[in-house]
Amino acid sequence: MDSALIPKGVKRCSLPVFLFGVGIVGVVLLWGVYAMLLCWLKGLNQTNMNDSYGFALWIWADLAVIAIGGGAFFSGFLKYILGIDELKNIINYAVLIGFICYSSALLILAIDVGQPLRSWFIFWHPNVHFMLTEVAFCLSCYFAVLTIEYIPLVLENRKLDEIPFIHNFTHNMHGIMAVFAATGVFLSCFHQGSLGGVSGVLYGRPFAFREHILVWPWTFFLYTWSAAACGPCFTILLTKILEKITGKKLVKDYVIDILAKISGIMISTYIIAKIIDTIYWAWVTAPSMGFNLMDFYSSEHSNPLYHGLWILLLEIVIGGIVPAVILISKKLRSNQKLLLTAVICGTMGVCLNRWVMVMQPMAMPVMPFDSWNLYLPSWQEWATTILPVAYGIILIAFSYRYLPIFPQEKELNPIEE
Repeated sequence: MDSALIPKGVKRCSLPVFLFGVGIVGVVLLWGVYAMLLCWLKGLNQTNMNDSYGFALWIWADLAVIAIGGGAFFSGFLKYILGIDELKNIINYAVLIGFICYSSALLILAIDVGQPLRSWFIFWHPNVHFMLTEVAFCLSCYFAVLTIEYIPLVLENRKLDEIPFIHNFTHNMHGIMAVFAATGVFLSCFHQGSLGGVSGVLYGRPFAFREHILVWPWTFFLYTWSAAACGPCFTILLTKILEKITGKKLVKDYVIDILAKISGIMISTYIIAKIIDTIYWAWVTAPSMGFNLMDFYSSEHSNPLYHGLWILLLEIVIGGIVPAVILISKKLRSNQKLLLTAVICGTMGVCLNRWVMVMQPMAMPVMPFDSWNLYLPSWQEWATTILPVAYGIILIAFSYRYLPIFPQEKELNPIEE
């Protein structure tokens, strides 16, 4: 029965081996579910959040998965709007990754709310003057778009596709997918930007506050640009990881090269804008509020391990300049080791940016009588943050086994008769 569900012309591991691997990850999943239930049943006292850290590990994880999930909306934009048809060979996997990232983001928010039964309040009693309201609406709507984009892939399962109605329905959905891709780009750009805008308007947190263009702080545009730039890096990274695990070539090199090149161009322009933003913030914005650059990174009361200048250098140089240089060069990105280094650095760079913009503003004192705040997450926070990772691995495993994610797999890995 299992073999009848596997796509034609491809080979998969035996069912016992598959279930054993899923079972190991499932144990981690159950650990996270247990911690999640503790947070729901006993409350947020299960965390180490406090008056200083109302935004903590969960919000960083939420912003990070939304950023690296940006490969879905940007790949859809390139494929359906700009017409780069070669990306059809990786768009299914990009949509799957985006679906996992955005469903994980919603799950993390459901835990972070503390009272998930009241989550509907934000839709029924919205604060129309708060950017997170727009984030909630766009995030929910874009997840619906990703679900619609993922449904045709599920319906292309070997057995389901044999049903004439489902076959025709799937074909018709593919025909109108450009409409959903365009809608997804619109929604994703706005919620990515508004997440950055939340940090940029925090006038009482001088580390995060930025100058504005009309009503939009510069971080509004930087968040959207970084997600579009680094999201494809995460897609390439997970493709390479899956190829390593399966021992197969799943996507032709020219497809990866196109996506890597575009990502390199995007990262190059983003990191230039980020450097300009940092310089202006350090030399103009912060001094106008009574701070100099080293006030944010060193103090006799701060811990340089957590709040040192190395964080800024790591984000801009290793997480920005290095992947930009590698990916923009045909010769460098053709080297598989350098390509892997670049996509790892690009993914790390955008995740570190979100960490800095969430954690650093709350760590730094803003009043003369304040001191630096140190925050260490509880095990419940770690477990519930790892929970979406386990969930994502399991969903990728099932999708790869039973759904035709990679159109080029059959051609690249012919089965010997």
